[in-house]
Amino acid sequence: MNPSRNAVIPNDFHFIFGLQKQREPFHLCHYLCIESCFQVNRPEHIFLYYHYKPFGSYWDLIAPRLILVKVDPNPLLSIRRYGLRNLACWRYRYAHHADFIRLEKLLERGGVYADIDTIFVNPFPLHLFTEDFVLGREIDVVSQTTGKKQPSLCNAVILARPGAVFGQLWLAAMETAFNGSWSNHSTILPQQLSRQHPELIHIEPSRTFYKHMWTPAGLQTLLQGLDPDFNEVVSMHLWSHLWWSRRRKDFCSFHAGLLTEEYIRKVDTTYNIVARKFLPG
Repeated sequence: MNPSRNAVIPNDFHFIFGLQKQREPFHLCHYLCIESCFQVNRPEHIFLYYHYKPFGSYWDLIAPRLILVKVDPNPLLSIRRYGLRNLACWRYRYAHHADFIRLEKLLERGGVYADIDTIFVNPFPLHLFTEDFVLGREIDVVSQTTGKKQPSLCNAVILARPGAVFGQLWLAAMETAFNGSWSNHSTILPQQLSRQHPELIHIEPSRTFYKHMWTPAGLQTLLQGLDPDFNEVVSMHLWSHLWWSRRRKDFCSFHAGLLTEEYIRKVDTTYNIVARKFLPG
């Protein structure tokens, strides 16, 4: 992929992993994210920001593609209390650190950020690289503050030029907006800012990055069902925190232990028929 001469967003990709101690080897899912990024998008550089270095056979295979940058967790979040209402989010506090780091690094270097449970399907449309800041629409989320559904812009894929004004406004407001919930600072806040400053952001329809949502039906289609229509789908987000653990079954019966090379090769699912071509060997 060669972004046009008018591009202001560089063809560099950014991932974050290892903000908590690594007790298990780097997973196949994460390998496939980076390998699909490399093959589909042909980036100039792929940065991976980490605090605890990954390990394992899949890590050894993918590490040569990466520029490794060690980072520290956000010190303010380390002392923030989550409160009883958001106690369930406390176990995912590493993701909240990542919410801040992704914006800091995009403002510094520019490029494309993606969560490491992404699979890349088709190249990014070239016109997106001429925008200042790009987010994608997800379905409405329930605000922990109001208890009501609110429009949301997901931060699992972000395109930004260095120093993008929208990113600066978002980052400056995040600390105040952070209340321990999953979405207030990360997806509801950018939606609010987009209403105030529509000229500073381009919003992609949900199909581009999030055709299948974090609902039980969406996860079932991604991981166990089959939807072969990838027209205008740039990437798919797996929402893996909702199903990764074999003990968590409130959204999906699937878990990370089932996502193996054998499963991807032999079973036709929405994710597998894309991921299959990026398997090692």
